[in-house]
Amino acid sequence: MAFALVLLIAISLRDVKLGTLDVILSEPLSLQKFIDIFMDSATWKSLWVSIVYVVGATVIPFTIGMLTALALNQRMPGQRLLRTLTLVPWAVPGVTATVAFMWMMQPSYGVWNYILRTVGIVSSDINWFANPDTALLAVIIPTSWKAYPFFTLMLLAGLQSINKELYEASALDGAGKVSQFRWVTLPGLAPFITIALIFNAMYAFREFDFIYASTRGGPAGTTETTAVRIFNLAFESFNFGEAAALGVLTFAIVGALVYFLLRRNYRGSMEGLL
Repeated sequence: MAFALVLLIAISLRDVKLGTLDVILSEPLSLQKFIDIFMDSATWKSLWVSIVYVVGATVIPFTIGMLTALALNQRMPGQRLLRTLTLVPWAVPGVTATVAFMWMMQPSYGVWNYILRTVGIVSSDINWFANPDTALLAVIIPTSWKAYPFFTLMLLAGLQSINKELYEASALDGAGKVSQFRWVTLPGLAPFITIALIFNAMYAFREFDFIYASTRGGPAGTTETTAVRIFNLAFESFNFGEAAALGVLTFAIVGALVYFLLRRNYRGSMEGLL
């Protein structure tokens, strides 16, 4: 892992576009590639697309995962089977899920447009993956479908760790379901929520399968996240130095985000103990 990171930094500090590894590393050190990516408007556009994508691909599955976890935490017939079935999307390969959603969201015969036309929400077919206004949402949806079981698993584990006596005591004090959720469930889930958000945000920020398999970053760069742009720079433009520099920048952003969230979670835990 350390070797790969060092090699990435070494390549990013060379002003080269194409060549074998020994040729690239023989070039003098330079910050030109970092200057290029900072001066390139496409870098900031891809970063903004990544932020929107990460937020959408985190908020949606988190909401679904919370509702699913709350439901599965109740006693019901076939509870074990339902918990197993909930995890199925998590096991489906990304490309396979993309193909399925591209079929369902196909503009002419896809089930999505059929349902929307039937209920009167739209009057004409939507080309989800080719329309700049809907393409980013179209790649967020399958990502959310695949990610929500992870939140379900984490939050369900958190729900089962909460002391049931807290609910009984709050009920005796007159607390309803909403108050119990606000003052008992959410505080008890806080560490699980933080860890789940960190892991999912890291996963979404580097997500490549869904986007490249469906849109390749198009149309007009509306779905070109930093992960897709790195691939396009390296294997379409053969600009390995600039791709490596953008990779280092991405690594720094993700590292800062993880550090901030973990530090905040640790500080909150210590305040709770004190």
